[in-house]
Amino acid sequence: MKIRAMVLFFLFMSLVSVPVNAGAAEGGIKDAESASHGFEASEYQVVDAYKFPGLEVVQFHLAVLSHYSYMVVSDGQALLVDPVRDVFAYLDYAQKNNLKIMGVFLTHNNADFVAGHIEVAKMIGCPIYIGSHSGASFPHEPLREGSVITVGDAEIHILETPGHTPESTSGVIYSKQNPNTPLAILTGDALFVGSVGRPDLMGGQMAAATLASMMFDTWTQKLSKLPDEVVVFPAHGAGSLCGAHLSDEPTSTIGAERRSNVYLQHKSRGEFIAAILEGLPEAPQYFKHNAAMNKKGPDPVAWDAPLPALDSVSMALTQPDTYYVVDVRDAKDYAAAHVPNSVNIGLRGRFETWVGIMVPWDANLVLVGSEQELKEAVKRLTRVGYSPKTLEWNVWKTAGLKTNVNALIKPRDLYARMQSGSAPMVVDVRLPSEWMGLRIGTVLNLPLNNLAQESSKLAKDQEVVVVCNSAYRSSMAVGVLERQGFTKVASLDGGSQAWIDAGLPTYGSAAKAASTSAVPKRHVPLPERMSPEALQRLMVDLPGTFDLVDIRPASAFADYSLPGSVNADIADVMFNPAYLVGSGPLILVDRDGSLAMAVGGVLAQKTKRPIKVLYGGLEAYWRDMELRPAVTMRMSPGGSMSVPAPKAAPAPEPAPSAPAPAPQKPKKKPAGC
Repeated sequence: MKIRAMVLFFLFMSLVSVPVNAGAAEGGIKDAESASHGFEASEYQVVDAYKFPGLEVVQFHLAVLSHYSYMVVSDGQALLVDPVRDVFAYLDYAQKNNLKIMGVFLTHNNADFVAGHIEVAKMIGCPIYIGSHSGASFPHEPLREGSVITVGDAEIHILETPGHTPESTSGVIYSKQNPNTPLAILTGDALFVGSVGRPDLMGGQMAAATLASMMFDTWTQKLSKLPDEVVVFPAHGAGSLCGAHLSDEPTSTIGAERRSNVYLQHKSRGEFIAAILEGLPEAPQYFKHNAAMNKKGPDPVAWDAPLPALDSVSMALTQPDTYYVVDVRDAKDYAAAHVPNSVNIGLRGRFETWVGIMVPWDANLVLVGSEQELKEAVKRLTRVGYSPKTLEWNVWKTAGLKTNVNALIKPRDLYARMQSGSAPMVVDVRLPSEWMGLRIGTVLNLPLNNLAQESSKLAKDQEVVVVCNSAYRSSMAVGVLERQGFTKVASLDGGSQAWIDAGLPTYGSAAKAASTSAVPKRHVPLPERMSPEALQRLMVDLPGTFDLVDIRPASAFADYSLPGSVNADIADVMFNPAYLVGSGPLILVDRDGSLAMAVGGVLAQKTKRPIKVLYGGLEAYWRDMELRPAVTMRMSPGGSMSVPAPKAAPAPEPAPSAPAPAPQKPKKKPAGC
């Protein structure tokens, strides 16, 4: 098996995952691998519909690929931006909202997925827009610096923004109502929230340092010239393989990235290039193939075609040199019985990415599972360009062909054997940083990314138990070891999380830190700090469920106050027992948050009622919510969220000189696996 490129995802996840910490030993493992394995991660979700004068930008999220795609909507028309190959979610949205898709805009030749431009053009006959340097061989409208795409009352002005790739473009969104004021920018992979696109995905066609130098010019000469309030709509979020250290915030602003993006703090070209190139892992092998497919134009998909069944069923399927068999079932079903030498990559979570990393592009790929699972798996693999054969598990089972079984050992059973001296060889297949942070005992760390090579340290007839956080990786490790000839491989049922849940001892830096919690500590109730945006959402979505009390002087309250707030003397709030009771939280606001926090601290000692304080006070609310661009956000396609208008009066105090932070949007966690 070609292992050099295998499971590079984990190398990359060391850059984006949340480290295991002391809290993990107490309440659960907090990392990207075990964060979410839900099937909802494989479906398109509408994050928000961001409303601007004369237009709106609808943001779609596909968590399994950490990918954002968009519709720019105006006057019944829609421009589709960077769609993934299975385009039905976009078409359904357009139909439900009476929109006509008038074109597809590709910011570049994407590498981590197969784009849906050919599918959309085939189905509705619209033009495809892409940069003139893309080398695209499909029919398209070439875009150059200054090109304009018109969508109703919206205009998308094209910037050539090379760096991630040489042909990358970005689209600056204007409204005809105010044609001189840029509102937002579709940055593709040129600029992410907290990061930039990695420049090493050209497969040797261009030096990564050359592209990184182009990225420096893209930022310093173009993107940085945009006003701070311009909203940034990136193509990827946390967990994407197209960059490092991406935030899980779905949007940002140019100003926020100017202040906080770690890469953009480097003012010299050399330091900027070094920062981008430092620590990048080898690019996943499937990227170059997807980029080539997008450049050529992917073949249209026959979505209604029957499953591509295997021609014949025999023990030849168990030969690792001939076939790469992926079992898409749940880990427990795989453990109970599976085709020998198959590797379990369950459908939950990042199935597409795992297959793309683990399975060589030219492999004779066969999927095993139920009919329903196979239909889902084949559909999802079209996103990354694979065309597998399929085999229903029941067909193999009915044929009476050989199956392998691997045990799922319970945490307490493994612990008992470890205590009795009869323990098998326990191999932790997580990253070294995870293993150092928290482990279940004196166990061997052989990370999954090099497990096949390092398995030579073990005897193939030796009993081995593989461990990860949630049994997702360890179930894959079982198949990897089987393909190397191991005959007695088991997986820890439920992984380290189940071990922790069973109350069994853990070791490592995180466990050591957590052990100090054994010393009894006093619980000191404190008020909860509340951001201006969180308060605004509460006022809009759940009015009447809380008490909002302004403790400033009456004259300041008369000048400016929040809708629904009442003014009260600070001493009355502190000593009147009426404030200690209520059906919802008590929220305190003042000028800068300092007095409110002190009062809230006193009240929190007296009552179990939730006490909350507006962080930064009304100065922060005025700066972040009143002075930012008037953008009415829509929480779902079906219902708008209007922002309450303030009283027509100036702010109570001059705004501080510090620049306003980026608006915080609801977080979207990576699918993780």
